[in-house]
Amino acid sequence: MAEVRFEGATRIYPGASAAALDRLDLTVADGELLVLVGPSGSGKTTALRMLAGLEDVDAGAVHIGDEDVSDLPPRERDVAMVFQNYALYPYLTVEANIGFPLRMTGVRKAQRAQRVLDAAQLLGIEDLLERKPGQLSGGQRQRVAMGRAIVREPRVFLMDEPLSNLDAKLRVQMRGDIAALQARLGTTTVYVTHDQVEAMTMGHRVAVLDGGRLQQVGRPRELYEHPVNLFVAGFIGSPAMNLCPAPIEDGIARLGPFSVALGSAAGALNGEVVVGVRPESFEIAPDGIPARVDVVEELGAEAYAFCRAQLAGEDRRVVARVDARRPPALQERIALRPRAEEVHLFDPATGARISA
Repeated sequence: MAEVRFEGATRIYPGASAAALDRLDLTVADGELLVLVGPSGSGKTTALRMLAGLEDVDAGAVHIGDEDVSDLPPRERDVAMVFQNYALYPYLTVEANIGFPLRMTGVRKAQRAQRVLDAAQLLGIEDLLERKPGQLSGGQRQRVAMGRAIVREPRVFLMDEPLSNLDAKLRVQMRGDIAALQARLGTTTVYVTHDQVEAMTMGHRVAVLDGGRLQQVGRPRELYEHPVNLFVAGFIGSPAMNLCPAPIEDGIARLGPFSVALGSAAGALNGEVVVGVRPESFEIAPDGIPARVDVVEELGAEAYAFCRAQLAGEDRRVVARVDARRPPALQERIALRPRAEEVHLFDPATGARISA
């Protein structure tokens, strides 16, 4: 096990006008499961591949433990990677696939067989060892790919969207299994995904990237409750935070009948602020923002009303969590009032979070 550090790590692909990863400073603690999350092109996979040695470090450095590995080839970094497509050898059995890296490093046959069996038992696939990948389900293949990583006993696990090819139900099961396995092994793990729900449910901490730059890193609850800017506020959370521009008059931001006193922060804004409200921070009340229900999503324990409301002179979509036992009807007129203590404010020019 080992700590991982990115120190100003930068990658610029040939012919590109901007860095794919721009001066990343990030530390992954020994034994931590850190998730890199962001949209396509955010730099998360580039960061993982730089750590694996599959991409050059054009500036800055990457450390594993006390060692600068920026210029080391992949085989000398003592990391194990689980790929999105599993990368299994179709002509080898499960046992041979899991044991392949041990064979390549000259581990003796008897020892190799025992380590493969130990990994298979840990993953619950010991009865599949004689099968080939073509005889396995997607979830079973994913476990074999993980077994091949585990059997190496590396300093760091690297996982590049390993659940993206699984169906929704199996993804939910496997993300719990991976988190439990990582906790049991205690191996430092860097996990890449574009799925913010996956990130929030698995990571000890989550690092949010966009445009090649680190936007925020912290525990999942911290990112959810205290996003540092508009991007993080809109990306973390499902359904996403409602982000509504509101005009400022006499130091007060007005969102329909709802108002927020900005105090000294008003002077730094150019007559407008973005008000952010989580769906669960709305409550139906007579003195709320008038809205019309367009769609109701009933999810069993929860229900969400997707509404249209007139805000700042524009027709805007607003999402509110409602009583799942008595959700509003389609086209029903309701009024939504934000809970004042749960409102977020952002500078529309910079995107940064501000304090009232």
